[in-house]
Amino acid sequence: MTHALATGAPTAGPVHPAVPLLTRLRRGRPEDAPWVRPAFLALLLAALVVNLWSLGDSGYANSFYSAAVQAGGESWKALFFGSSDAGNSITVDKPPAALWPMALSVRLFGLGSWQILVPEALMGVGTIAVLYAAVRRRFSASAGLIAAGVLALTPVAALMFRFNNPDALLALLMTVSVYCVLRALEGARTRWLVWAGVALGFAFLTKTLQAFLILPPLALVYAVCAPTTVRRRFGQLAAAGLALIVSGGWWVAIVELWPAASRPYIGGSQNNSFLELTFGYNGLGRISGDEVGSVGGGGGGGGGRRGGETGIGRMFSDSIGGQISWLLPAALFLLVVGLVLTWRARRTDTARAAFLVWGGALLMTAGVFTFMAGIFHEYYTVALAPYIAALVGMGVTLLWEERARAVASAALGVTVAGTAVWAFVLLGRTPDYVPWLRWAVLVGGLIAAVALAVVGRMGRDGRFRTLAPRLAVGAVVLAIAASLAAPLAYTLSTVNTPHAGSIVTAGPAAARGGFGGGGGPGGPGGGGGAAAGGAGGAGDDGARGQRPGGGQAPQGGGAPQGGGQQPPGQARQPGGAAQENPAQQGGAGGGGGRGGGGGGGMAGLLDGQAVSSEVVEALRKDAGDYTWAAATTGSQNAATNQLATGEPVMAIGGFNGSDPSPTLDQFKKYVADGEIHYFFGGGGFGGGGGGGGQNGTASSISTWVQATFKEVTVGDTTLYDLTATK
Repeated sequence: MTHALATGAPTAGPVHPAVPLLTRLRRGRPEDAPWVRPAFLALLLAALVVNLWSLGDSGYANSFYSAAVQAGGESWKALFFGSSDAGNSITVDKPPAALWPMALSVRLFGLGSWQILVPEALMGVGTIAVLYAAVRRRFSASAGLIAAGVLALTPVAALMFRFNNPDALLALLMTVSVYCVLRALEGARTRWLVWAGVALGFAFLTKTLQAFLILPPLALVYAVCAPTTVRRRFGQLAAAGLALIVSGGWWVAIVELWPAASRPYIGGSQNNSFLELTFGYNGLGRISGDEVGSVGGGGGGGGGRRGGETGIGRMFSDSIGGQISWLLPAALFLLVVGLVLTWRARRTDTARAAFLVWGGALLMTAGVFTFMAGIFHEYYTVALAPYIAALVGMGVTLLWEERARAVASAALGVTVAGTAVWAFVLLGRTPDYVPWLRWAVLVGGLIAAVALAVVGRMGRDGRFRTLAPRLAVGAVVLAIAASLAAPLAYTLSTVNTPHAGSIVTAGPAAARGGFGGGGGPGGPGGGGGAAAGGAGGAGDDGARGQRPGGGQAPQGGGAPQGGGQQPPGQARQPGGAAQENPAQQGGAGGGGGRGGGGGGGMAGLLDGQAVSSEVVEALRKDAGDYTWAAATTGSQNAATNQLATGEPVMAIGGFNGSDPSPTLDQFKKYVADGEIHYFFGGGGFGGGGGGGGQNGTASSISTWVQATFKEVTVGDTTLYDLTATK
């Protein structure tokens, strides 16, 4: 065992302050080899290129969040609360932290695809940089580079770092929190532990209780391993807990204390309470499956079908495996190896603490994902990517340092061989996708595994001392290539494919499934989702989707197919003119699609509403005289119309159409006060006979409107003019 490992001392401390900053940026630490800093900067540059590659092809990506970003670009109140529209009728069903960077970007540069998605791409690069720093600090530059490279080439990470769901910011903040805990463990530093609490607090404001999944292992490891007295350890943890409460609770306190009549309704809740949303629909309901207000939850129904059945094999299933699990078996094995090699180290050993922190975060998060009975989608697994990458980087370099020992070299060979075999299995699930790759990975991985298992022993034999270093380099290169070739291929397919809608998956189209295992439901003009890659279906929370047919855009670039809205070529200023792109107008959405009908009973929930030039013109006419240019059931319908017109559109019932907002009496008052111009008709989700959720609010509003106001046909869409009674 190496001296650094035995003592638990960090391999590199802070750079002396006398070293000029530019020199540090250019050369790195004094003890680094000359290639380290250029390699790190090249990796970050490559990650940035990957994240920005053809980024604009995804259009508005998830229009549900893009509409809220647009609203925040126009209204500071909407930005603060995370409102779906600038009229502040209802919020998205998440806290707003993930929306803030995008909304500020839109305020600065105008509304467009790049303005929305570039902040996500930068968060991805930031996550890679923080992961490198965290792993490199205790282990080596090689370990940090391997970890950063694995994260950059994880398909689901490449997907979510180019998309506008909250997961990119969540991954960044979770990685930052682990980094801060590891810094605190070096010398029982209260400041770093407090910063970890701050990071977790803002992670809570990004995706509520998911941020706290890693809290138990982080707190436990610090309580046991920090190099200070027990009393001081618990005092420091209390300080960090206070920082978490303040950083995550200030916004919650403001929202809960703000008079409900003068703020937007809290989307996703049934009682207009963010606390109810946090502990119900977005919290414990995800574990039990009892998600009030959700169409897709309940007993593992929609969640179980969409993300694979609950159980120990869920992370390796057909729908999840190709997203995240390429190196998951290796990470679990290396976690055990790392703990075995550091077993006899003293309590405060930082190497063992690092394995415990990263491994605990992985096991806790993966365990919850594995058995949660509520809504679960493939892209949630991006949360696992930094933990897997860190364990791989730390574990393989630790084994390499110990390769002269037979057990270490054998473990290194087993790691590579197991990774190659598992990649062979995963690639076999898409047999028509680069057929030769799976055999190349398998053969190359097995050869590299054998070479790694024997090369360490060769260095001890005088007959091979000259040859051993060359063989070692060749074995390492082949092992890296065999281990990362498959996820690299899936990542390249991901970045070359536009993604729009609420449910997106990484990898080649053949590896994706639509809602419920097939394509999303086809709407008029929408096309089948399975043929197109199946991006439709259940959304981030509930059965979501914005594209008629549920189809994901094909590979090779181009605009997203179906109803996903594509921004015009020029950036559009908030509230400014939007240009129609007929190629992107798919089939009908519920509540006012083509022919005034819906795409079936789930239209408008799974599909965003197609928006014609005639509808755009009608909604913009005299829009300045109204708070909302129109109202429609469901956030997806509202979002597509709002993005197309640049005018606020009220989402009745929130995302699922099941939120009691507004009530019929409130809606009648809005109409009487002249605040809403049009209402979208149609028989799809929530409209007409669509039901409108558990409490029937959306349905009652639709029935009242149809019985009271004049019907107007605009192109192929049925509208009701709320200024003209029958």
